[in-house]
Amino acid sequence: MKWLFPLVMILLSSFGGAAAGWWLRPAPEAVAATEEASAQEASGEISYYKLPNQFVVPVVESGRVASVVLMSLTVQLRGETTEQVAFQEPKLRDEFLKVLFERANVGGFRGNFTGESQVAQLRQSLLEAGRLVLPGAIEDILITDLLRQDQ
Repeated sequence: MKWLFPLVMILLSSFGGAAAGWWLRPAPEAVAATEEASAQEASGEISYYKLPNQFVVPVVESGRVASVVLMSLTVQLRGETTEQVAFQEPKLRDEFLKVLFERANVGGFRGNFTGESQVAQLRQSLLEAGRLVLPGAIEDILITDLLRQDQ
């Protein structure tokens, strides 16, 4: 009878630990996505190219410059293509500036321009412009700095 209580405690703690592990396990798709991202980064398939100069975008209201938007961008690349991006940087900057000027002209930098949906739209527009210059090389556009300075 002395051994019955420790045996019951061992069984209860084992089942309790197993139940807690099963209950708190991560979702299968989250684990797969995390493993895929870490495998890509470990194999060197993803690289980053920080554009060296900021983008300066004037916001014009009533015929005068009301504010200036400053933005820094980094390009996430597939494979080792940083030399290719450095070679195509002037064309890439031109395409990005077209997108930014168009956004400024339609009022995209007024009010709360840092909301999640506004930034997502901006990133998507920049990504499409980048893929025009370097098709198949650009994975994503990272906005590293975003600032509006009112005059």
